[in-house]
Amino acid sequence: MTIAPDLRNEPAAPAARGPLSAAVLDALTAGPPAAPLPDPGAAVERAHPYGEDLHLALHVCYELHYRGLAGVDPAWEWDPSLLRLRAGMEAVFESALRADTAGADDRPALEAELDALLTEPVDGHGVSHHLRDDGTWQQMREYFVHRSVYQLKEADPQAWVIPRLTGRAKAALVAVEYDEFGSGRAERVHAQLFADLLRDADLDPAYGHYVDSVPAVTLATVNLMSHLGLHRRLRGALVGHFAAGEISTAPSARRMVRALDRLGDGGPACRHFYSEHIEADAVHEQVMRRDVVGDLLAREPALTPDAVFGVRATGLLEQRLEDHLLSAWRSGRSSLRDPTPGPSRTTEEGRSL
Repeated sequence: MTIAPDLRNEPAAPAARGPLSAAVLDALTAGPPAAPLPDPGAAVERAHPYGEDLHLALHVCYELHYRGLAGVDPAWEWDPSLLRLRAGMEAVFESALRADTAGADDRPALEAELDALLTEPVDGHGVSHHLRDDGTWQQMREYFVHRSVYQLKEADPQAWVIPRLTGRAKAALVAVEYDEFGSGRAERVHAQLFADLLRDADLDPAYGHYVDSVPAVTLATVNLMSHLGLHRRLRGALVGHFAAGEISTAPSARRMVRALDRLGDGGPACRHFYSEHIEADAVHEQVMRRDVVGDLLAREPALTPDAVFGVRATGLLEQRLEDHLLSAWRSGRSSLRDPTPGPSRTTEEGRSL
């Protein structure tokens, strides 16, 4: 068994998208921490909570807790001045999310939110519906590029909550994570399955390769996971987020399999990634809702509002990403900042796919 080395490499630092991300990247690439970073002051407060600059800067800060960045000294991970800057950006992001997801936040509200995720509209108009019915192979490849920012570290952000749980909630969440990490088999780790998918779609499987290609609406979905995972106070929100993802993944994965079958493109690894999630996440849905969310809130009922927030924030950011993708595709535009995500495969006759 051979595991491709590109899953282990430190990614290159991305290009800045504004003054905040430029300040972070300039400091990180200049060498190890020396003098404290200058106080950004009003620059953070003026930043758009869903904007390109803030989310690229947050992504870079968070990446220090995952694989790091090529050429960046590991000591930056816990530099107090960088953490202070990150906290300011997080406050802007979280405040906007809470304002945009306000509403009833008791246990009935949580159950209603989770029930809604199980309801499949007959005339659904989401991205997976579009790809199943009308999407092109190039749009499918763009979708893979967007999802690569998370899928190449699938289940890593959620693992931070493990030491913050106890009892049945902890045992059940570890069981879900064990599946996500391949049940002890490296070739079945879901991040590895997605790297295999990227190869079969003739895309680059290197970790973090497409960060420069994706917009803030994509980065925000992953930054939410990192933010919730890194803060113990948000453990309820992380569990709500994780439950929402596991509940909604299986139906979407089923549509993706049908989309790939219709298009007839991509190798077997593309189909395998999504068919694996149909089976696994159908089981995880019940485990997360009953054993993880249920047990955690029975032990710590005060976390219920945060669990509701985690579900709603996940839905809000996923909807913003879907709106961006569908708006671009329906107007004939690429959804990417870089519209050429790797080489296209060609048939023996030379027709571009």
